[in-house]
Amino acid sequence: MIAVDHLSLKVGEFALENITFEVPTGQYAVLMGRTGAGKTTLLEALCGLKTLTGGTIRLHGRDVTHLKPAERGIGYVPQDRALFQTMTVREHLAFALMIQKKSRDAIRHRVAELSRLLGIEHLLDRKPQGLSGGEAQRVALGRALSIQPGILCLDEPLNALDDDTRQEMYALMGQVRKSTGVTILHVTHNLDEATRLADLLFRLQNGKVERNILTTHLH
Repeated sequence: MIAVDHLSLKVGEFALENITFEVPTGQYAVLMGRTGAGKTTLLEALCGLKTLTGGTIRLHGRDVTHLKPAERGIGYVPQDRALFQTMTVREHLAFALMIQKKSRDAIRHRVAELSRLLGIEHLLDRKPQGLSGGEAQRVALGRALSIQPGILCLDEPLNALDDDTRQEMYALMGQVRKSTGVTILHVTHNLDEATRLADLLFRLQNGKVERNILTTHLH
């Protein structure tokens, strides 16, 4: 569960104040809002990448407000995917596990498991250069999921994908959710994307997060 209570922060001249919302465990929540409303900033605050001036963040009942990003149990896919051009797909999937000093066998097993789930087994020895947008997004998603996080934060994950690839990713996100049970918060501008994926739809506007009722829900 994601429970944000009266969150406030300030970045330069931009501020969010008294943001409160909740995503139940295992739910797929989508956050919408105009450009500049603060969606990415809010996501980064959840991940521990922005310092709060007030409020609390609880994830699955644990107060993580003052914890470092690596201690929060969050998988995060930023807008630009942030893939390392010198690393293979295999190395991306193994990266966080190596930092956690997991055994070679555990890493090998997890990489194989993720590559099957995401349909990227044939890409394991490739580097990001030359991957399609959809393939690169699968790699970024795999890296975020490698630590088996309880929470997955996605910032415009399907942006700039063509229609066919977007449809494939809708199906993949459903498979990921079913396989992992992860609680998801997904930022997008795309209403079709929201209605295809979301259990809960939130809108960030005028410095407030408001819950919307989904009039269409297609899975």
